[in-house]
Amino acid sequence: MIKCKRIEIHGTEVTIDVENNNEYVSLTDIARYKDPERSDYILQNWMRNRSTIEFIGLWELFNNPIFNSIEFDGIKLDQLGARL
Repeated sequence: MIKCKRIEIHGTEVTIDVENNNEYVSLTDIARYKDPERSDYILQNWMRNRSTIEFIGLWELFNNPIFNSIEFDGIKLDQLGARL
């Protein structure tokens, strides 16, 4: 069962979902702090960042027992291309 709670950070309401004692913070809510009208641009730019992509890969590797690292390597190469 997922429980939802909200906290206020610097005047911005941020949603936190709690499931099985794990907390999941809404990145969209955090992005709204930077640009309330276009939080989607903030997230798109963040997802293109090399450090973000590498972090997601490591997080999945440690936390997802069915993580397909070969598939992820293809996605990473596609997204980062010559920046690797």
